[in-house]
Amino acid sequence: MKIDITTGWLETARQVVSPNADERPPGAVPELIVIHGISLPPGQFGGPEIEQFFCNRLDVTAHPFFREIENLRVSAHLLIRRDGELVQFVPFHRRAWHAGVSAYCGRQGCNDFSIGIELEGTDEIPYSEPQYEQLAATIDVLCSTYKTLDNQRVVGHCHIAPGRKTDPGPAFDWSRLGPGRH
Repeated sequence: MKIDITTGWLETARQVVSPNADERPPGAVPELIVIHGISLPPGQFGGPEIEQFFCNRLDVTAHPFFREIENLRVSAHLLIRRDGELVQFVPFHRRAWHAGVSAYCGRQGCNDFSIGIELEGTDEIPYSEPQYEQLAATIDVLCSTYKTLDNQRVVGHCHIAPGRKTDPGPAFDWSRLGPGRH
């Protein structure tokens, strides 16, 4: 696994470009990795809806829940599907819109200085073995490529937006990523 430092794309990931991204503020670099959990429709896996959602192409008539999220414009740098497939939506040097209102160690606006990784899943259903393996390998390559990242600065969405977000949830086994993360 390798990142093309010029383009910011992970060479082993399938690329699906999201319009929900922009440039990081001047001087901002990736310093934090944020783990998320997502399933669309809620509790269902394997369909095209996450990609459609991140690309503003979700058919809001296909499921009642989609009406609740139809005006959201969000993305993440990466999605790790249940089978371990990597899908990249935003190059790592750009700002993906994944964290929303958030703070880490007193710094507001985590999108400015983080990389967002979505895991296809829910707070309650255990994540898959291929997801943990892919996530650990991805964190390692991110930290070796971007020297501003530290493998001890890996947190959940719940840690940077407490009270507002719960993902990746209690079903996520932090110990699988090694000591000191989250």
